[in-house]
This record gives sequence, structure tokens and C-alpha cells, in this order.
Amino acid sequence: MALSDAEVQKQIKHMMAFIDQEANEKAEEIDAKAEEEFNIEKGRLVQQQRVKIMEFYERKEKQVELQKKIQSSNLLNQARLTVLKCREDHIKTLLEEANKRLGEVTQNQAKYIEVLQGLILQGLYKLLEPVVVIRCRAQDVNFIKQVYGKAVETYKKQTKKDVKVTIDTEHLSPDISGGIELLAQGGKIKVVNTLESRLDLISHQMLPEIRDVLYGPNPNRKFMD
Repeated sequence: MALSDAEVQKQIKHMMAFIDQEANEKAEEIDAKAEEEFNIEKGRLVQQQRVKIMEFYERKEKQVELQKKIQSSNLLNQARLTVLKCREDHIKTLLEEANKRLGEVTQNQAKYIEVLQGLILQGLYKLLEPVVVIRCRAQDVNFIKQVYGKAVETYKKQTKKDVKVTIDTEHLSPDISGGIELLAQGGKIKVVNTLESRLDLISHQMLPEIRDVLYGPNPNRKFMD
């Protein structure tokens, strides 16, 4: 049985309505999915940027901490160097003062003569030469004449060696506080036993002890000079 025109139009309208509904539902589904994907991507990008920002500030914080440590270390080192320089300057001043007072040793003639005898004997032991020349200050020649014989006698007794000792006609500088020089083999070998040289030697040998006396033991010191 054939459909009337009205029925055909009704079915067409019904089909069109169904298609529109399907299309709208599909469009809404697509929009919802698109919005969901957008939100997911947006969240991912936001999180990614948040991580980058956090990493950036973490690096900055570490750099600031490192700079603080470096600056603190530099300031500490500068302070230590300043203290060390002040200490060394003080020790230098003390040694310079001791050097200035060397002349006082010669004021006690009896004691100074004993010192000269000891310096001669020590020099002979160092040289162990058969011929030795003693050089001294002009004002000490008579003192040397009094004691060098005793020093030679002790040397011969202790070493079982003979030695000929003479006093040089050339004298030490008057700027020298005292003491002697001993020469052998025509001046090729020399032992300097002036008061200045002895003070310099002793001050170097006793420098650790001097520091300990003035400033106390160094807790970081592992070896003694």
C-alpha cells in the first residue's frame, strides 16, 4: 500500500530530526573530548613549566649558597692571612730587636772571650782542615790571641788531628757585632761564625718553639721543623 504524501513528509521529518539529534550528540561528544584533551594538555604544559621554574630557582638557590660559601671561605682565608702576617711581623720585630742587642754580648769581656773560644772550636770541627785562618774584628784580635791556642789544644785532643791556626790580617767589618770567620784552602772554604750568623741560625731552628711560646701550639701542625 503506497504512502501518502503526508506520511512521506512525516517520515522524512522524523529521519531529519534523528539525524540532527545524532549530529548534535556527536558534536557535543567531540566538543567534550576536545575540551578534555585541551585541559589535559594545558595541565601537562602547566606542570612542565612549573617543574622548569622550580628547577630554575633550585639552581639559583644552589648558586647563591655556593657563592656564600666561597665568599665566607675567602673572608676566612683573608683573616687567617692577616693574623699570620701580624704574627710573622711581630716575630720579625723581636728578632730585629735581638739583633740590635747583640752588641751587649761583647760588653762582658770575660763572657765574650769564652764565646769566641767556643766559636773557634766549633769552626775547627766543621772544617777539619790542617791549615785554618781566623778572621775577626780589629778590636777582637787580642781576645782571639788569648783563646785560639786553647781551642786548638781541645781540637787536637778530640780529633787526633793536627791543625795550624793563624789570625788573618784582614779584619771583619766594624758593623759586625762580634764573632769570627774561619777560612781554609786559601779562602775557598769558609765557616761564618759571627754573632749575627749564629742568631740567624738559632732563630730559624727555634722558630716553631718561638711561635709556640708567643701564640701557643698550632693544632693543625703535624710535623716539627
